[in-house]
Amino acid sequence: MSSTLAVYAGSFDPITLGHLDLIRRAVRLFPRVVVAIGRHPTRHPLFQIDQRLEFLRGATNGMPTVEIAAFDGLLIHYCSRIGATILIRGLRHSMDFEYELQIAQANADMAPEVETVFFPTASKYGFVTASLVREIASHGGDVSRYVPPIVLAALADKFPPA
Repeated sequence: MSSTLAVYAGSFDPITLGHLDLIRRAVRLFPRVVVAIGRHPTRHPLFQIDQRLEFLRGATNGMPTVEIAAFDGLLIHYCSRIGATILIRGLRHSMDFEYELQIAQANADMAPEVETVFFPTASKYGFVTASLVREIASHGGDVSRYVPPIVLAALADKFPPA
């Protein structure tokens, strides 16, 4: 277990308190956790990759066993490249489970040495998504209870009050 490397990946556009909750829980179970941002050339994120990496570093400051990274291509290939044996996925509701189970089964077929571990989202974050945060912030709503302070400041710059 001492060499176990776990990966928690997503777009983190932006990172939410729900994401942070999963990271904290993963750190309690695994000695090393890589939080990785997937680059998707067809998507148009609100925040550029460098900003999202900065948000993750700031939000996980004080978690010495967390590494922040970005990757291209399939997540399962990235896990194999870096020697990760655990892939962490968060589940908000049953629809997430059906989608994530299909992906986990495909990943197990491609890289059987990597186990997918599902974390149910804490109930207080079950409805929080990065897209919801972006939508609320874009209309001047208060998202302070959904994102870390480093993201709150960046959202205020993106969506200044009218």
